[in-house]
Amino acid sequence: MGRKAGAVRTIVLVGPNGAGKTTLFEALLHAAGATDRQVAVGQGSVGDASPEARAAGQSVELNIASFDFMEDRYALIDCPGSVEFRAEADHALACADLALLVIDPEPDKAILAQPWLKEIERLRIPRAIFVNRIDQARENVGELLTALQPVSAAPVVARQLPIWKDEHVTGYIDLALERAFVYRPGKASERVEIPGELKAEEADARFHMLEQMADFDDALMEQLLSDETPDLSAVFADIIAETRAAQIAPVFFGSAQQGCGVRRLLKALRHDAPEPDAAAERLEAQGPAAYVVKTSHAGQAGKLTYARMFGADLADGTEVMLPDGEKGRVSGLFQVMGQATKKVASARCGDVVALGKVEDAHAGDLLSVGKAPARAAVAATERFPVYAIAIETRDRKDDVRLSGALSKLLEEDRGLSLVHDGELHEMRLAGQGEGHLRIALERLKRRYGVEVSQHAPTTPYKETIRKAVTQRGRHKKQTGGHGQFGDVLLEIRPLGRGEGFQFDDRITGGVVPKQWIPAVEAGVRDALEKGPLGFPVVDVAVTLVDGSWHPVDSSEMAFRTAGRIGMSEGLAAASPILLEPIEKLTIYAPNTATARITSTLSNKRGQILGYDARDGWPGWDRIEVCMPHAERQDFIIDLRSMTQGLGAFEAEFDHRVELTGRRADEVVRAVSA
Repeated sequence: MGRKAGAVRTIVLVGPNGAGKTTLFEALLHAAGATDRQVAVGQGSVGDASPEARAAGQSVELNIASFDFMEDRYALIDCPGSVEFRAEADHALACADLALLVIDPEPDKAILAQPWLKEIERLRIPRAIFVNRIDQARENVGELLTALQPVSAAPVVARQLPIWKDEHVTGYIDLALERAFVYRPGKASERVEIPGELKAEEADARFHMLEQMADFDDALMEQLLSDETPDLSAVFADIIAETRAAQIAPVFFGSAQQGCGVRRLLKALRHDAPEPDAAAERLEAQGPAAYVVKTSHAGQAGKLTYARMFGADLADGTEVMLPDGEKGRVSGLFQVMGQATKKVASARCGDVVALGKVEDAHAGDLLSVGKAPARAAVAATERFPVYAIAIETRDRKDDVRLSGALSKLLEEDRGLSLVHDGELHEMRLAGQGEGHLRIALERLKRRYGVEVSQHAPTTPYKETIRKAVTQRGRHKKQTGGHGQFGDVLLEIRPLGRGEGFQFDDRITGGVVPKQWIPAVEAGVRDALEKGPLGFPVVDVAVTLVDGSWHPVDSSEMAFRTAGRIGMSEGLAAASPILLEPIEKLTIYAPNTATARITSTLSNKRGQILGYDARDGWPGWDRIEVCMPHAERQDFIIDLRSMTQGLGAFEAEFDHRVELTGRRADEVVRAVSA
C-alpha cells in the first residue's frame, strides 16, 4: 500500500451544520504545522474568513487549504453544513479522495448525517467519520454507532474505543494497534497502559471490528473462525483496502476544539486515503486534466477557477481545453489558504489551486491538457429552488450593473436561479432558503455596490368566466379627416380547465372583411391580458359571428379596438371568477415528522395525495400533496423547523381551481389597491 511520490491527496470535510467541521479544519492545519496556532472560528481563522460567513456565524462557502504532514501533502476542503449552502459541496465531493464526515456524539443527531452519506454513496467516494466533541459526550458511543448504522450503506466500523473517567471521555484505545492514549489538549495524545477494567471490553470491540472487516476478506474470516489472531500488518492492510474501496466507514473520536484525536486522525488519513488516480478514474479524467470545483469573481483579480489537478503537474501558462472544445490559457496559478492566495509557478498533481483568467470555465468542467476535449463522468445533484424573492434595483440606473452582478453570482453558486417573468413583470431570485438569499444579497451589495428592494413573489392568479354571453363591440370616432369605425359581434363562452384560448369566426357575406379578422382576434387577446378582476383571462372561447364596416373609416386599428371593447364588456357580463394556481409537491422527510407535516399541510389548504417510504432512505417518507402556490412561499421554513433542517421538497404546477369567498375578495382588493 505504498504512496505515489509527489501526489497530493484531497480530503473533503462534510457534515451537518454546527458539527464543528471548520474547527476541525483549523485543528488539522495546526496539528500539521501549517498554522502557528489554532484560532477560534470567526476570529481570524483560515476558514470562515469572508464577511458573510462571520456575520452568519457559519460556513457559507468552500474553504480550501493545503498542508504537509509526515512528508506527504494534502489539500483540505471544508464544506458548509447548512442545507441552504449544500450546493457548494457538490463538485468538491466529486473530486475527493476521501470524504471526512464530521458529526456530533449525540445518537439522536445521527440522522443528520444521512443526506451527506447518501451523496457520498452516490458518488462512490471512500469515507471516514469523525465524532467531534467526544469530551462532551453523555451517552455510550455504542448507542451512537447503533443509530449511525441504518443511515449508512457501508458498515460503520469503530476504529477506537473511548476511555471514560468521571463521566467524561479522556482518551481512547486504538483497536487496531491495541494501544491506549489519553488526550492532552493542544498536544499529541499520551500513550498509557490499557486500563485493566477495559481489557475485556477492548477485546470484544476489537473482535467486532475484525468481524465487520472479515465480511470483505475470506482469509480474515477463516482466521476468526479458527480463533487465530490476525497479523497486525494484515489487519492494517484490510483497513486500508476496505476504506479505499468504500466498503467500510471507519469511525474516529476526538475534540477538534481541544485538538484531541486530531493527530491520530491525520496518521490514519495518511494511510487510508486513496491516491488521486482513483478519483480521476471516477471522473474519467484521462491524462493531464483539471476538474473545476468552483469559480469566483475576485474583484480586481478577476475570475478565479478553483480546480483539482489530475494526471500530472500543471504549469502556469498552460493551454487547456474546455468540454465544448474552446481553448483557454492559465494566466496565474495560486496556492490557496482560506481567503489568502499565493502565486506559484506550478501546481502538483492532486492539489487544489486557483487558476487565473480561464474565463469560460464553470464548476463541474473537466479542463483537459491536450488536443481532445473531455467531460466529467459525474453529474451534480439537481438543486430545486425552494424559496424565492422578487427583486428590483432601488435606483433604475443600476439595472445594467444588477444584471452583470447577478450573472456572476449565479455562476459562482449553482444553488441560485433567476427567473424573468414577463407576464408579472417580475424578476425572481430563487435559492435554497431565506438565509441563502440573504447572503446572496449581501454579496451583491458588498462586491458590486448594488442594493435591491425585495418582496414576496406575486402569485400568478388567473381568471375565467362561468357563463356564455354574446356581446357587441363598437368603435366609432369621428375626427377632422378619416374617422375610425369597427363593429363586431362576439360569442364568448367558457372552456374546460387548462384548455387555454380559442378563436374562430363564422363571418358570411363580408360583413367583416377577411383582412381585418386577425385584428379582431388581436383586440380580443388584448382584453385577455387583464380581465375585470385584474388578472389574465384563460380558458375562454370566442367566435366572431357578425359585424359591419365603413368603406372609408374602417381600418385594422379600428377593428382591433372594437374587438378589445367587445371582449372587455363581454367578460364583465360573463360572471368572472378567480382561478388559483395549485402545485404538486413531493416532500421528503424523516418519518418521525410525518404527522406534524401532514397537520401543517392541512393548515395550508394542502390536499394530501398519499405517502410512502422513501426508496433507499431507511426511516424517511415521501409525501405527495397538492398545495396552493400562495401557501408555498414560507413552507420550507416550517418544513425544516419540523425536521431538524432535513426536510426538502420539489414542486411543479399542476392545475388551477376556482377561488371564492373572503380569500378571493382579499386577492382582488389587493390587486386593485
